[in-house]
Order: sequence, then structure tokens, then C-alpha cells
Amino acid sequence: MACVAMFSLAVHAQQCGLDDVKVDARLGYNLGGTAPVGLPASIRELKSYDLTPSFLVGVDAEKPLASRLGLLVGLRLENKGMNVDARVKNYHMRISKGQQQLEGQFTGEVKTKVAEWMLTVPLQAAWHPAEAWRLRFGPYLSYVFSRDFSGYAHDGYLRVGSPTGAKVDIGSGPGQRGDYDFSSDMRRLQWGVSLGADWKCRRMGAFVELNWGLSGIHRSNFKTIEQTLYPLYGTVGLNYSLR
Repeated sequence: MACVAMFSLAVHAQQCGLDDVKVDARLGYNLGGTAPVGLPASIRELKSYDLTPSFLVGVDAEKPLASRLGLLVGLRLENKGMNVDARVKNYHMRISKGQQQLEGQFTGEVKTKVAEWMLTVPLQAAWHPAEAWRLRFGPYLSYVFSRDFSGYAHDGYLRVGSPTGAKVDIGSGPGQRGDYDFSSDMRRLQWGVSLGADWKCRRMGAFVELNWGLSGIHRSNFKTIEQTLYPLYGTVGLNYSLR
């Protein structure tokens, strides 16, 4: 799909007489995670953090506005994900233990998997400080068409309802741990800001990019997890000039 978009955009620009429009393809690798801004006191330790294979493929078109300035719009297919294991204390959770549905304050360890596939449209101002370099900044909008936020609480206990509620021990094996799946509570539309730099030698080049999500990955009425979780990712990759 991304390859078809690259070809169509290049042909359309040519047919419309937009001879000064620059069209680039890019392939990148996303590095980062989904996290609150500032580690809350209820998260005592991040025991492990594992990157998952997260790729980006897309096409950008830039319309020059002045000698060194331009306006860039793109279309990207990408995925973002992580696996994390944390030790928490009095962390609000809603879990399933066997046939029981429990909600309250959990103390112990929590394993979480986050995976998203999305289409992203960046709209950026571009500045060329030199012939081989381009700096860009602007907002982006993503449509998430595949989403997963799931995991389990283990090796601890949950106080039902409040920190002084009834204590329920949470083990580590099937039927003893506390499973959860909040995938359906994730937003379909996410937005944020992006800052990037492109370097090019003739037609081939490289790029780096930082994407800071301004919308939490869950809907605003989702209160099971107290902290708002934001997608914070960097991207490194290659770009190629199509025209």
C-alpha cells in the first residue's frame, strides 16, 4: 500500500505540473515506548523493557515556499510497541483472576504488552540550512487500525476497592495471576508533534525523527490506569528521492 502511494503521488505531482515538488520515500525503525510524563510514585521500578520490531514505511511530498522554506505532507504505515515489566505499589488495576473480576490497588509486579499498527499523516514546515540538509517540524495525526494493550499482574496482592480493602493474593501461574486487556479502550485517532532532520547525498540519504504524542493512547473516559500514557518514539532510517 505504501509503495502504491509513493508511485501515485509522484505521478500525480508530475501530471499537475508541480515540477518543483520533491517526493521522497522513507524506511525507518521506531524506538521508544508508551509511558506517563514523569514516573509516578506507584511505579517503584522498571525491571525490564524490551523493544519490539517496529518499522515505518512512507512517502513525503514537499512544496517549496521560498528559497529555503517548504511545506511537507506525508503518508506513513508504521507500527509501535514494547514489552515492559514493572514493580508497583498501590497501583490501581482492574484484573481477571480465574472467574473473578477484581478492581483495586495492586502491589507486586506487572507485565504489559503494547502493540499498535497505524497510518500517520505528518504536516510539517521544512527548512533547508544547506543543500544536503532539511530540518522539519509540525503536527501529525495517526489512525490506529490494530491495537493491543494487555498483560498480567503477578507475585503480589490486590486490595479490593481501596488501599485498606480486602486483600487478595495474586500468584504467577494461570488462574492465579491477574490478567487484563484494555485494547478496546485505546484511541483510534492519536496526534502529536514531530521534529526531524534529513540528510541526503544525491538521491539516497538518512534521517532521524522524534515523535511526541500529545494525546494519551487510551480514551479520556478510561480511568482504570490513573496516569495518562503517551506514545514517545524516535525513528532512524533511510530516505530516497523519487523526484
